[in-house]
This record gives sequence, structure tokens and C-alpha cells, in this order.
Amino acid sequence: MLPVLGLSERREEVQPPTADEKACELFIEVEGQKEKIPLETYITGVVAAEMPVSFKKEALKAQAIAARTYALKTTNYGKKAIAPTVAKQVFYDESQRKANWASNFLGNEKKIVEAINETKGQVLLYNNDLITAMFHSTSNGQTESAYGYSGNNIPYLQSVASVSDQTSPKFEAEQEWSLAQWNKLWPIQWQASDFNRIQLFYNDSGRVERLQLGNNVWTGREVRTFLGIPSTDFSIVYNDNTRKVHVKTKGYGHGVGMSQYGAEAMANEGKTAAEILHYYYKDIEIKKIDACLK
Repeated sequence: MLPVLGLSERREEVQPPTADEKACELFIEVEGQKEKIPLETYITGVVAAEMPVSFKKEALKAQAIAARTYALKTTNYGKKAIAPTVAKQVFYDESQRKANWASNFLGNEKKIVEAINETKGQVLLYNNDLITAMFHSTSNGQTESAYGYSGNNIPYLQSVASVSDQTSPKFEAEQEWSLAQWNKLWPIQWQASDFNRIQLFYNDSGRVERLQLGNNVWTGREVRTFLGIPSTDFSIVYNDNTRKVHVKTKGYGHGVGMSQYGAEAMANEGKTAAEILHYYYKDIEIKKIDACLK
């Protein structure tokens, strides 16, 4: 049984809507959850899942606004369900947050909820439309543009410097495979000599646009999927002595939009959530939605 909470220990909750707000309250349908979830409660679970709670509040607020925008854009203001996955947005319900945070639950929950309450209803707009507010853990020092990622130019998803990401524990990684293990991951069979014939073509953000081996060509994104590596900024080396394939990567995630570790670095420099968002998403506006108009 939990002890009775003293006044100084009372858990802060997402502020309940007023009567007018409640009449127009938005709900999000999360795949796997039995009931639809009030928007701000859902955003609490997303921020708790997507960003370390140790981050500064302004970084958490930036994440809340981006996550709220992404959710409403993806679900068409709650009309469609959203998956609680990395491909969309990870979501932890209260029981998962309690399990993850254990004795730190009350303090962590209070910090997250404050970030939600202080940004309640705020979203990102471009030309009065919700943006696709993509975000990722760690860039390679430069965020990826929408064009570099998908070939579609989106004005607010341009490449910007994010040098402070180098302080992220996820900035660099290295993995290795035996040649036999490596060949299980590819649609062709590699020989040791093939590694000397690899051609890597990089885009403007320093990520691999395509890999070419003879007549075989794969995009950087395809290679990342084959290998399950963190980023498309990679190099490949075969060591003849150990007979191992080594892949080094920089960054973690697709690299588009807001870098979470970059946001934390900016927050540590005293930047506000608004300043963080305006840096990573170009020419956008931050406005509070009127749910009654949806």
C-alpha cells in the first residue's frame, strides 16, 4: 500500500479542462489501449517515453509541443488511431511509467506534467497547417533535411547544424559481424574482396545517400535497415586479420527535425522551448489550438 501523501508530496496532475474546454476535448486512440486517451494525458506518456526525464524542462516542453503536433497531424485530430511505436511515437501509460521510474515516479511525473501544463494545446504550424514534427535522438552534427531523407523538399524541415550532439552518449557507435553473419543480412553474398570495391556517396548532411557495389545499388536507408544500425552516417571496413566487418556510425535516428540531445544542449544554454523549436523547424508558428473548431 502506498503511504498517504503529505501536502508537500502531492502528485501534480495534468490540469483538468474547464467546462468549455471539456465540451471540445480531443482524445487520442492508441493502438493496444482499451479506451481513447485525453490529448494532454497522451502527450504526458509520449514525453515520458521519448525523452529522458533528466533533461531540462525547456527541452521537455519543446518535445511536448512537437509530440502534440505530430499526434494531431498523424491522427487527423484524433479521428485515426496511432501506434505506440518508434515508427510513430512511443507511449508509456501510467503503469509503465511507475515500473520504469519506481521510487522516482512522483518527482519524475511532476516534472513531465509541468512541461505538459505549461505548453497545453500548443502546436507547430506552417502556413496555418500542422507540420509533420519529426524528431530524433541524436544528429551526426547536422540534422537531415526532408529532401535528403525522402527526396521531398519540405520548407520547415531543412538541415541545420547541431554540433552539440557530439556530447550525446549515442553520438558514435561501432558494430561488427563475421562475413557469414554479414551475408545473412544482405540479398547478395559478399566476398572479402568486395569490401575494397564499395563506393559510398554522401549527401550534404554527411549521411550516405547510396552504397554501390558493382551493379548493386542500395540507398543509405536500405543499408541501415539491413544492418539495424543507428544512423545512415556510416563507414564499412573489412579486417582481413580478424575476418570481421566493422561498421562505424555517427548519430542515432533518421536525423530529421528536432534533435533531442541538441534541444537539451540549447536548454542548458538558457534557450527556451520556443527558441529550440524555431531553430529546428524553419519559419513555423507556435499557436494554441482551438479544439472546438476541429
